[in-house]
Amino acid sequence: MLAAQIEAPEKARVIEAEKPMPGPGDVLIEVAAAGICGTDLHIFHGEYEAKYPLIPGHEFSGTVVAVGAGVERYRPGDRVTADPNIPCNRCPACQRNEPNQCEQLAAIGVTRNGAFAQYVTAPEGNVFPIGDLSFAQAALVEPLACVVWGLKRVQIQPGDSAVIFGAGPMGCLILQAVRHSGAAKVIVTDTVPWRLEQAAQLGATETILADSKQDQRLRALSPRGYDVVIEVTGVPKVFEQSITYARPRGKLWMFGVPPRDSRVTIMPYDIFRKDLSIIGSFAVNRTFQESIALIQSGAVQVEPLISHRLPLDRFCDGLELAEHDPKRMKVQFALS
Repeated sequence: MLAAQIEAPEKARVIEAEKPMPGPGDVLIEVAAAGICGTDLHIFHGEYEAKYPLIPGHEFSGTVVAVGAGVERYRPGDRVTADPNIPCNRCPACQRNEPNQCEQLAAIGVTRNGAFAQYVTAPEGNVFPIGDLSFAQAALVEPLACVVWGLKRVQIQPGDSAVIFGAGPMGCLILQAVRHSGAAKVIVTDTVPWRLEQAAQLGATETILADSKQDQRLRALSPRGYDVVIEVTGVPKVFEQSITYARPRGKLWMFGVPPRDSRVTIMPYDIFRKDLSIIGSFAVNRTFQESIALIQSGAVQVEPLISHRLPLDRFCDGLELAEHDPKRMKVQFALS
């Protein structure tokens, strides 16, 4: 089968790989669409927990073509997506129903071969039917499921005000989900005007270019600060800045992925005095069903976020686009 492989940091190519076979309890999926995530770029650069060589890809959808022994819920022809995270279901975190914090967490496309290939396997319990969603839409279920998990932790309240730092595909997913959760005012800021135009079309009440006037405009829109401040960029300096916009008893949602060894400087007295909450959210936590429902209902639009569709044999071009194209949003590979 055709597959894209990262052989070592900064070294990738398209190869002919052996087609995987479903083991007991596994589902074999013919991949139709698979999207590039920031995690894939980190893996390419050697900045994430991965073993090489690796076929990456964890945002995907496709059609079931075979099932292993014991699989009961799926049969060939079913249209599906899959949660890439595979917990051990034995460690203390799993026993506390915290599978995203599993001590032995495995992940399709990260610790085992993934979906930048014609075929991929997934455990039956990780597979979800996608109904009438297009394959392109269904390949965005996983990113939205990450957003839904964060929303459950942050608990947006009706009428809240929010500011989102970053208007890329994840920022635009968060924007829509936060509005749907009841926030009355959602401001989005970014360095790229084109992305701000997209955010405005998807429901932002205000958009602000991240330039020398950003601070003045943000504070003018909400002089007491914002109920929820959402950091999506993963840039440490942006995190340092963003916390200053939280109102007393406000919340800072840390969604962006910073470099593992980065450090920030904050004023702990402000956290103490203002009753601030700093909330992180990692990956998904049994949130695929909600994500599928949000897309099916139209509450969250994902099609406008797909800026590029490429064949898999242009894998290296896709990585370049996902990292450097000024008008990139979500880059997907169309495999069928």
